[in-house]
Amino acid sequence: MSAPTASPFTATVLGSARIGPNRELKKATEAYWAGRLDRGGLESVAAQLRADTWSRQHTAGLDSIPVGTFSYYDHVLDTAIMLGALPPRVAGIADDLDRCFAAARGTDDIAPLEMTKWFDTNYHYLVPEIGPGTVFELDATKILGEIAEARELGVPARPVVLGPLTFLLLSKPVDGQGPLLDRVDELVPHYLDLLAQIADTGVDWVQLDEPALVRDLDRPALDAIGRVYDALAQAQKRPAILVASYFGSLGPALERLAHTGVEGLAVDLVAGTTTGIAGLPELADKLVVAGVVDGRNVWRTDLEQALSTLATLLGSAAAVAVSSSCSLLHVPYTIDTEPDLDESLRTWLAFGNEKVSEIVTLATALRTGRDAVTDELDAARTAAQVRASDPRLRNDRVRGVLASISTDRTRTPADRRREIQRRHLDLPLLPTTTIGSYPQTTRIRVTRAALRAGEIDHGEYVRRMRDEISEVVALQEELGLDVVVHGEPERNDMVQYFAEQLDGFFATANGWVQSYGTRCVRPPILYGDVARRAPMTVEWIVYAQSLTDKPVKGMLTGPVTILAWSFVRDDQPLAETADQIALAIRDETVDLQAAGVRIIQVDEPALRELLPLRASEQPDYLKWAVGAFRLATSGVADSTQIHTHLCYSEFGEVIEAIAGLDADVTSIEAARSHMEVLDDLDAAGFDLGVGPGVYDIHSPRVPSEDEITALLRTALQAVPADRLWVNPDCGLKTRGTTEVTASLANLVAAAATVRAELNR
Repeated sequence: MSAPTASPFTATVLGSARIGPNRELKKATEAYWAGRLDRGGLESVAAQLRADTWSRQHTAGLDSIPVGTFSYYDHVLDTAIMLGALPPRVAGIADDLDRCFAAARGTDDIAPLEMTKWFDTNYHYLVPEIGPGTVFELDATKILGEIAEARELGVPARPVVLGPLTFLLLSKPVDGQGPLLDRVDELVPHYLDLLAQIADTGVDWVQLDEPALVRDLDRPALDAIGRVYDALAQAQKRPAILVASYFGSLGPALERLAHTGVEGLAVDLVAGTTTGIAGLPELADKLVVAGVVDGRNVWRTDLEQALSTLATLLGSAAAVAVSSSCSLLHVPYTIDTEPDLDESLRTWLAFGNEKVSEIVTLATALRTGRDAVTDELDAARTAAQVRASDPRLRNDRVRGVLASISTDRTRTPADRRREIQRRHLDLPLLPTTTIGSYPQTTRIRVTRAALRAGEIDHGEYVRRMRDEISEVVALQEELGLDVVVHGEPERNDMVQYFAEQLDGFFATANGWVQSYGTRCVRPPILYGDVARRAPMTVEWIVYAQSLTDKPVKGMLTGPVTILAWSFVRDDQPLAETADQIALAIRDETVDLQAAGVRIIQVDEPALRELLPLRASEQPDYLKWAVGAFRLATSGVADSTQIHTHLCYSEFGEVIEAIAGLDADVTSIEAARSHMEVLDDLDAAGFDLGVGPGVYDIHSPRVPSEDEITALLRTALQAVPADRLWVNPDCGLKTRGTTEVTASLANLVAAAATVRAELNR
């Protein structure tokens, strides 16, 4: 039996930011972890943030408000909790909130779940573990509670739940579990139960998110779409179902979904297209929620173009609603909190609140005609014209240099470089190092704030930062690390730090977005051609090198990562922008080498992140991404050792590209996955230096010496000793000094133990 007919809505977003405009959730959660705030206090902050978000969107004119997208840590983890799919190792924790945080962060005795990138974004999700012993069991407490809160506020709530197909496609099989999609039929009864419980609340619509369907799918997966959603659509008691996809076009999955009895489909028309949508007969009785406002980038919407796109759908669907292309999780809350923003640039931008206004404008134009929004259309048109003619968008010198650089971006063969570097650096077997950053203490943050406020001058700031560097270098020498870093106390963020020193960027003051859990970042806005004004890191690295006889790594962020972790310009191909950034980084590597720096690390943690979701689009991306890295790193001598770092992604799809980077040493996340990535490297014939992370820095637990020793022995089964490095998974910025010191002491001791075994 079909669900009762639900009235179509006209304006919505697919999800909302949850950290708070001033990072209230981050601060409250960290206070809870530290014991400074009780559970009631944390829940009060969370409830207020939800209420503020829903009320603001309703007041702005949205007539369907997404509810259930809030999370204390991660929505995929929340889904695992809802379905009873947490790993057995956290089952003994009685408090449900602490159990959630243990799965996310680990404890002294419990390893956390793996963490990886949410599709091709910089958001990280927790990877559920599904084994043969996993018994699914529904607990709808969270979503039902938030529906009740919203209805109490008089908000037209549309609960949002991660769909069963995407949940399984994003999960990890453990303990001999076969293909996870084989278990989707076990989830259907629980989703039917969930739909019935949601129907009892009186809401008209439920949104089931299935972003995994925009990937390439095999026949069993495509067949599962029809089977699952036919079953859900035939439920006797349920709200109307909106299946939402984003980050690309649905491709073959579109027709499969359209043939089911679901009442609505949400499609991404920014990353995807209308191809296959307009004219599809099965949409004639469905609501199409058209994602024409970019939920991932910050540029103002071309309202005329969006209206043209919407017009192509009007004759194909029963009704058309206007939406963001995806959740607003990926953009800052509002441009109103940017007091120092150039006024011209301000008119080009739209953050979360502004995107809601754009959606309402478009929905109004569809509903009542363009005359009702003439002022808004004129303002958007004028802003686009001003942006297109701004001279800051083009730097002819940079374009000329790039045009003159040879397309051959290679270095001497790696084996010859390795021998030269061995003699030049004289490092022991299994050299120990860290990834770059050390804890950003309160003292460092206070100093940075004092400089911004004008309470200290630049000279005093440099003196204090040098004191921090001295302490970090001394600590590393005391611990016995072989290759030292300066700790990066002067860097607020690994991308923003460089953006503030490069032409073509604007660094926001309050443009916070969630990266994972309580980790928030401020992606800079890349609006014009990129050029380096002056050396950016040389002074700090040279000072650190003056404090020790051990080699100090120069620390740079790679072009692909700077591109990925910025809000990047949309008026030229990404490849061109990547090369401009690469040229700036290349100049920096040459200057570091000239200053006597013998090891330079150019981090590319976002290499996998930007990989297109469709296989047909991946070769072109990998070609220019690898080319940009090689442009950035091929200007130095053979004796200068180039390192790179990658973390928190599924690397199997880009192993050949990692090798193509031709870095002398690649450090890579491996602790949470227990060195699984080394199998991929080994299978690909990877023959460069590699440093698989031996402990997870995103968890507060201190790994034991025995634990690290065991991981190193595992690593040696895939990597020869003369190419194996020992390091943590990632930078130590977010950790505390005490736990870092203990962890690194165990790391050095473990390396010494295994080194002695090898020498014997």
